[in-house]
Amino acid sequence: MVTLFSFSFLPKLLASSHKLFINHEIVRNMSRVKRRTTHPPNWHQLKNVQKQDEKMSADNQRFIREVIQDKYRNKSPIKGSELEIAKTEWTPNTKRSGLIARNIGVYPMWEKDGTRILCTLLHVLDNHVIRYIPPEEYVKTTTGSRFFKNRKPLGCLVVGAEGTNPEKFTKQYCNLFAEAGLMPKKRLARFIITPNAALPPCTPLTAGHFVVGQAVDVYGKTIDHGFQGVVKRWGFKGGPASHGATKFHRRGGTIGTGRDKARVWPGQKMPGHMGSERRYARGLQIMRINMKFNIIYVKGTVPGATNSIVQIFDTVLRRRRLTETPPHPTYFPPEDGTLVQEDIYEPSLHVYGSPSITV
Repeated sequence: MVTLFSFSFLPKLLASSHKLFINHEIVRNMSRVKRRTTHPPNWHQLKNVQKQDEKMSADNQRFIREVIQDKYRNKSPIKGSELEIAKTEWTPNTKRSGLIARNIGVYPMWEKDGTRILCTLLHVLDNHVIRYIPPEEYVKTTTGSRFFKNRKPLGCLVVGAEGTNPEKFTKQYCNLFAEAGLMPKKRLARFIITPNAALPPCTPLTAGHFVVGQAVDVYGKTIDHGFQGVVKRWGFKGGPASHGATKFHRRGGTIGTGRDKARVWPGQKMPGHMGSERRYARGLQIMRINMKFNIIYVKGTVPGATNSIVQIFDTVLRRRRLTETPPHPTYFPPEDGTLVQEDIYEPSLHVYGSPSITV
């Protein structure tokens, strides 16, 4: 008896599976020590869509652009006098919102005593508040319930950066910005804040949110080096270069013992994936702020390569926290559109163009 199978369902199955997993990266199952996954978190909406092959005329394209402009009409900027939240005072325990920025490179600067320092330039992108989630609602979410399990719950502020064409994203993702009336953003971030630092949707955030001289924490993803050996990954010495050594120049050697603990201990330094880790650089001092181009100069280096996305927020280090009142809840430029000062320098920095020696 011969049974014939029909494979007519395969094209439909492959097409449906392609639509399901096109927005997610491959999931890597790592060890118990290093828990790295490359798929998006469960709270992210799918935003990538298939490219449309339909050819539209110029009139149809113009009509679509007009519809998009009418639907996502930008309500910003909101002025400070238009805030619909209760006016509260800043306290040392206040947790303000952060910013989304792009690392655009390292730039040398000099102090007045001639000391050379390296500063990382962080360009604050088109930042706007998308949504505010009160503490009583955020604690009911999956992430909030786990984070505030044994502590007082706080609110959550969703911030977006880099507005772009909504045709490139799914309907579910574009609906996240319907309340704010903004164009969909490429980047989204969530900042834990206290209720007295809440901001309404569509509020713009600029580099003036921070002040010169304060310490900030920068959060980003380190450079991805791929699969590397123990010499580059952990700095091992390697084997001998001569005296009969064969194919042992960059090996790690023994990884266990044959006596009491006849096994490989968890966390043993071995070859593997290097980089692409979420890291914090804490306590970086702001040396200069360019208000015209929204660029923040921080002393030192930050996680990630040039052109990578980072998050900036007030430091959590107790000895380096703010003692004076910062722009609370955020900075609002003058209503006439003028800049009080284009470049704000830290007092110890040497300003280009000013005399270095006075007699």
